[in-house]
Amino acid sequence: MSLMRFASLGSGSRGNATLIEAGDTRLLVDCGFSARETEQRLARLGVAADTLDALLVTHEHGDHIRGVGAMARRYQLPVWMSAGTRRSHRCGDLSHLHSFSPNQPPFMIGGIQVTPFPVPHDARETMQFTFSANRLKFGMLTDSGAVTPHIVELLQGCDALMLECNHDYSMLANGPYPPKLQARVGGRLGHLSNHQAADLLCRIDHGRLRHLMAAHLSEKNNTPQLARQALLDVSQRLEARLTISEQNKPTDWLEISPC
Repeated sequence: MSLMRFASLGSGSRGNATLIEAGDTRLLVDCGFSARETEQRLARLGVAADTLDALLVTHEHGDHIRGVGAMARRYQLPVWMSAGTRRSHRCGDLSHLHSFSPNQPPFMIGGIQVTPFPVPHDARETMQFTFSANRLKFGMLTDSGAVTPHIVELLQGCDALMLECNHDYSMLANGPYPPKLQARVGGRLGHLSNHQAADLLCRIDHGRLRHLMAAHLSEKNNTPQLARQALLDVSQRLEARLTISEQNKPTDWLEISPC
């Protein structure tokens, strides 16, 4: 049976990486961990790093790009990133570097169709992706300070979705961050709150989601319980399909198969 599957290697301000697989194609989106840590986390999912086909980068912040250069050189991985990220990255020499636009048409990497799209974030040219194979669609939305109509349009029809739930408004306002950092995190070029994530769910066909993964939770401005409740307030039917990603360990593989 043809299927897609995905897993988070870890998600949060100390490192992010997401693994997507369909057929014989394996993609890693972002690599915010050291090469050794990435290898260890891949191994926990039964994946050898030398079986990866490509590494895609959403933007140049360290928690998303820290291990990209080392992994690319160690395993001769093609790296895909926007022109803005390319100008800003500190990955060293990348011999198989593909620069592309977040507004360009979908393209294929192996058996997976990749659709990039722009998101508002305080980096040079931040993007997120949807991935399609075998009539299945997996969407990713993290590191976005706002939800635009274009984002809503691109995330329609997803069979699975990774969705940022970075902070709770009250915890951020009353937490340890100084006002300037609070304004950055909660601003239009920052990160999505639990409330914003829930609002997005209301604007797409969330009833077709087989998996919903809450991602990039702040360790200081959110809790898994608050994120979970915000999403379940949209629909209690999501409970059996909801996974909360963690910073310190990978999730299990989450499979999406045709109906």
